[in-house]
Amino acid sequence: MDRIDAAILRRLVADARAPVSQIAGEVGLSQSACTRRIQALEASGHIRGYSARLGLRRLGYRVTALVDITLGTQAEEDLALFERAVEQIDGVVECALVSGGQDYRLKILCRDLDDYERLHREQLGRLPGVVTINSSFVLRSVPTRSEGDAIFAGLR
Repeated sequence: MDRIDAAILRRLVADARAPVSQIAGEVGLSQSACTRRIQALEASGHIRGYSARLGLRRLGYRVTALVDITLGTQAEEDLALFERAVEQIDGVVECALVSGGQDYRLKILCRDLDDYERLHREQLGRLPGVVTINSSFVLRSVPTRSEGDAIFAGLR
């Protein structure tokens, strides 16, 4: 990856819907050369996909839960079984194996507390190997950078 690739990535992070012709002009390439570079960045895994930032409250998701889960064992097969089960739960947007007093931290989007209570009772409590579940609820989210913004902040 060179400075032109970095400039393309920076531009796509700022606006993934920008036309290739505009990006090409900003980085000093022809449209076809810019398209080839973007395709190469996608193929190499530097770009994993494109997404939209959603207005969660406008869509009815008013509760974000941060859930710490401790398992009975940390055997690799038990971790894999737990992770496969978590992938099936609607509303889980992040699942991270973490260090510290718990094994996993989940970020879960719910419509309201009743929705979370149902999910906890019907799904979280039935996950394989779970010993403890500790839930916290986000009171306010402070605007933060996207992963791309954080990476490219020092390269501007």
